Amino acid sequence: MDKELLSILVCPVSKAPLEYDSKNQELLCKASGLAYPIRDEIPVMLESEARRMQVDEKLKKRP
Repeated sequence: MDKELLSILVCPVSKAPLEYDSKNQELLCKASGLAYPIRDEIPVMLESEARRMQVDEKLKKRP
C-alpha cells in the first residue's frame, strides 16, 4: 500500500484515519469498527463492502 495514499485516505463513515493490515489486505478504522478490503491493489472504500471488526481487533495495536 502506497504510504502517500494511506496518509490521505480516511474512513468514509467516521472520517478517522485508517491503518493498513498487510496480512489481510484491508484498511482498518478503529473509530467506526470497519475494515475496508483492498482488491487488486485498490482500496474499496464503500461501507457496504466493509466488514465489521471484532472487538479484539479494534483494541489491538498495530506496529
